[in-house]
Amino acid sequence: MKIVTNSGNPYGIAYFAAAKYAKKDVEYEIVDINDLKLNPLKHLPFVRLSSGLEIFGKEAAMRFLLSDILESFQRGEEMTEWLLTHFTPVLSQAVILGSRREASLTSKLTTFAKKLDDLLQENEFLAGKTPSGSDFILWSLLTVSGALKEFLTFENLQKWHENFSVRPECHEALSKFKDLNFSSLQSANKFGGTVVSTTLFTSTDESPTVEIITSEEVKLAKEGFIHQSIPDEKEARTVLPKPGERNVLITSALPYVNNVPHLGNIIGCVLSADIFARYARLCGYNTLFICGTDEYGTATETKAIAENMTPQEICDKFFEIHNSIYRWFGIGFDYFGRTTTFEQTQIVQQMFHELFDAGFIETETVAQLLCEKCNRYLADRFVEGTCPHPGCGYEDARGDQCDSCGKLVNATDLIKPRCKLCSTTPVIRDSSQFFINLPKIEPNLRDWFNQAESGWTHNARVITKSWLREGLRPRCITRDLKWGIPVPKPGFEKKVFYVWFDAPIGYMSITSKYSKEWKQWWQPKPDVKISLYQFMAKDNVPFHSVMFPATLLGINKGYTLVSHIMATEYLNYEDGKFSKSRGIGVFGNDAQDTGISADVWRFYLASARPEGQDSSFSWNDLEARNNSELLNNLGNFINRALVFCEKNFSGVIPPMVLQEEDFVLLAQINREFREYVSCMEKAKMRDGIKHILAVSRHGNQFMQLMQPWVLLKGTDDQKTRAGTVIALCANLTVLLATLLFPFMPDTARRIFKQINIPRGVIPASDPRVKMWLKPGHRIGTPEPLFVKIEPKRIEELKKKYSGQQATNGDSSKLVPIILEHMSVQELEIAVAKQGDEIRKLKASTKDKSVWQPQVEQLLALKKQLAGLLGTTLSAVPPQKDKKKKK
Repeated sequence: MKIVTNSGNPYGIAYFAAAKYAKKDVEYEIVDINDLKLNPLKHLPFVRLSSGLEIFGKEAAMRFLLSDILESFQRGEEMTEWLLTHFTPVLSQAVILGSRREASLTSKLTTFAKKLDDLLQENEFLAGKTPSGSDFILWSLLTVSGALKEFLTFENLQKWHENFSVRPECHEALSKFKDLNFSSLQSANKFGGTVVSTTLFTSTDESPTVEIITSEEVKLAKEGFIHQSIPDEKEARTVLPKPGERNVLITSALPYVNNVPHLGNIIGCVLSADIFARYARLCGYNTLFICGTDEYGTATETKAIAENMTPQEICDKFFEIHNSIYRWFGIGFDYFGRTTTFEQTQIVQQMFHELFDAGFIETETVAQLLCEKCNRYLADRFVEGTCPHPGCGYEDARGDQCDSCGKLVNATDLIKPRCKLCSTTPVIRDSSQFFINLPKIEPNLRDWFNQAESGWTHNARVITKSWLREGLRPRCITRDLKWGIPVPKPGFEKKVFYVWFDAPIGYMSITSKYSKEWKQWWQPKPDVKISLYQFMAKDNVPFHSVMFPATLLGINKGYTLVSHIMATEYLNYEDGKFSKSRGIGVFGNDAQDTGISADVWRFYLASARPEGQDSSFSWNDLEARNNSELLNNLGNFINRALVFCEKNFSGVIPPMVLQEEDFVLLAQINREFREYVSCMEKAKMRDGIKHILAVSRHGNQFMQLMQPWVLLKGTDDQKTRAGTVIALCANLTVLLATLLFPFMPDTARRIFKQINIPRGVIPASDPRVKMWLKPGHRIGTPEPLFVKIEPKRIEELKKKYSGQQATNGDSSKLVPIILEHMSVQELEIAVAKQGDEIRKLKASTKDKSVWQPQVEQLLALKKQLAGLLGTTLSAVPPQKDKKKKK
């Protein structure tokens, strides 16, 4: 076995040290990158086996070298990918530019270094207790002259490198490989390297190719490109399910109308659903995408009281806000409706009757909290108090759930309950309510879940299993409220349906507004199969995996049940949470004011989508992804190819004389195409984007290798070769526009216009690159697709949406400076004002981090007032009454 590398390439020493660590018999060979004997499609370094086979993908090479000693590669390969695609470009550019670098580059490098330093504080090595390929890669990078000095303040990283360098395999590698430098990385691949430079056409990420292209793949690529037919695009129509077709019904959790959605809300529900719906339509699936606003319930009533409006006025206001925000983001609903409609009332009441007649509704007398001062029964969200669960004791638990321990709460079990509106202690009164008998439905629900869960995300399965593990209990479906759908039973005229029962039925009523034939989707005929995809954040899972399915199973009249629950984790904002009241984070209407296009927002949010764990929005990451992935990679390739065609071939696709290396390229692209389809079928959108970018990287590398601008100056054969290269690259722009369409529809339409075709399609059953643009096809006018986001603009936006916090979580520093000479009256007014502010915040959000600092301020004010009054803090009189007397 031999390591083949160019001189000074850090990855060569990493390969050699890894092979020695695995006790493999290995030699090395230093070659000139310009050696004509080298296969131009191979990256340096690569591993040449005694059989003649060559492994040239870095992840694949490390997997092969360490396969005998490592049991699991997942964590190590994730770290290797991150080092190759993110860390290496930033580190290499920082070292090469030195003092000429921009401050933003240093900031990124520091952020990455801290990530590594924190990781090495918890673990001996990057992926755990033993070295992995990522350790050898990182060690080789930091061994480059000048690299390590960038991290003098990171003790864990420094110590790790020092200890790793004295390992025998590393010591031997250092004796054989000299003068490591980042310039060698740039020249290590004839397609272009992994190092960010100041030149325009440099690819910034490592090629994800991990295996050798087989002759069969080349054969299939050749067949697909030359001979495969291109399917026709289906015309737009009213979408109804059809026998024998793949019928896809898509919903996203109905957003409440009590607030403006922030970026986390948008990617967690409607944007994820829209991306998948656009993908499904491209595949030719019979697709319907339905959504709308959830307008009934306590949250709406609370917001109406806070804004001194009627619930209907609040609904009308926020429906328009939501609708306009989603339109700006390019969310392509087939129909966007609302739940305050006649159809919603009709269907909810009908389904209640069906459930009642089936024997799954029972009446129970329940103790409810009545606020005598407000003269109203208090819904769960109108009650606060101390959590009753042992070991918790959280003082601001809601009447339905404790945000501290996460457990469900009965409002009557709260310790020291208080009305959220007036803070008066409510009294208990008996009230008759309807309950759905979930235990009676549970056996059928379990059987259905066992069959359906395979199509769900991991967190949806875990959450549902936890509910079933504890056993289901009867759940109340009615409430003593005014704002909601009336209960159609004598004696219950003053009650309405609880929102958890009402809201999911909104999917049906909104579909009925779309088409009178809505039951074809929700009560399909036996020969029609419906795949129901529901997108949501994880907090909505129980309502879609337990409550709503139990209702439909109880009715047992052939209603469509969810087959795919696609639940995300939470998207945070920088190092904290979104907070409208504190001006922290970007909300839907804010995004429009940044000057950044909706498509860039869509791309970034999909890239940061919290699919397996919580993720964070970062302004620096947004800048990097726009400038590196969109501008320098994707946009650069498309613009280069089309401009070259326009200037040198009069905008006409030239004749193609395809060679073997062209089909090898197509085989590589087909791999990415297949993986893209595989990811998108599972709604793994972050990974889908990776494969789009890999296609454009391959294209950039191919152009860089073939250099058509040089070939045009040569012989006739070389000019023909230049035309073939450009025609091939132009066809790749069709694929890129098609794959990009679900994520960036406006950008994709611009590309289609520039290449002068209506739109692409995705043959999901056989994803191969086709000759979409045949010789003689005339393209449109090429134009740049993306613009650079300047670091200065990022700093402005970061400051604008950072809110007022400046304490990094130290709430004690938020307490205001209290003047010693304030009078009792002045302090009473200050306490009353602060109390009002807290009540408003609590009414607008359940996030304790938003209002807890304000509570600290209130306690400080009360403490000073108590000192002046000569009493204890608890003896300070209620400030609400003081304010009224004033």
